[in-house]
Amino acid sequence: MSPLSWQHNWQTILRKLRVVRDAGDEQQLIDALSRSEGTTVLGFVNAHAMNLVTANPAYYDALSAADVLLRDGSGMAILYRRLGLEPGLNMNGTDFIPKLLAAYKGRRVAFWGTEETFLANAVRHSEAVFAVNVVSAHHGFAGVDDYVNLARQSLPELVVLGMGMPKQEVVAARLAASGVPCLVVCGGAILDFLGGKVTRAPQWVRRLGCEWVFRLLSEPKRLFTRYIVGNPKFLLRTLICRSS
Repeated sequence: MSPLSWQHNWQTILRKLRVVRDAGDEQQLIDALSRSEGTTVLGFVNAHAMNLVTANPAYYDALSAADVLLRDGSGMAILYRRLGLEPGLNMNGTDFIPKLLAAYKGRRVAFWGTEETFLANAVRHSEAVFAVNVVSAHHGFAGVDDYVNLARQSLPELVVLGMGMPKQEVVAARLAASGVPCLVVCGGAILDFLGGKVTRAPQWVRRLGCEWVFRLLSEPKRLFTRYIVGNPKFLLRTLICRSS
């Protein structure tokens, strides 16, 4: 990728991001997503996502094709402010997706991602707490066509993908192309959180914008490259993007 093309990709993603101003705006978004017709793809953009779009063309294509993109994380807030933009609320999926699940009470939901026994725990927890009807649950290691077939067989109204980047965005784009009418949410680690595999940082850590530090300490081997290598790269690109 040329030195200028990654900046083009960043600008494309930034233009697509929806800034959520306040709690009322968030509720309007939830209402709209819970009434969506056809196939709608919701994605979250954090510093890791912005790093991926600099080097992974397939991921960039899939992410930029999403219908709704939301700003996730303190790194993206830094980028917004460096560009003179208002970042709005931090719309991380771990907080927002449970609100969506509550809006889908009594409706058909699919959970695709993570592994057993955490997937089964996520299903039980969500059916008990949000009263959704989980009609399909599958681990996150199958081929893309397998998930398209699952969608056609089970006809969910909401699909929560918990496969991590970049696979979940590619799966979401294929689901959108398949024409199965549903809301597809790229949820990252949400099924791990709902299933008890990963715990949330304390509230005071989240308020400081340092949940990524808590996650790194909890899973240092898996997240070392993303945060210790990736965060400095993201901040350097932020400085370059500011001067472009």
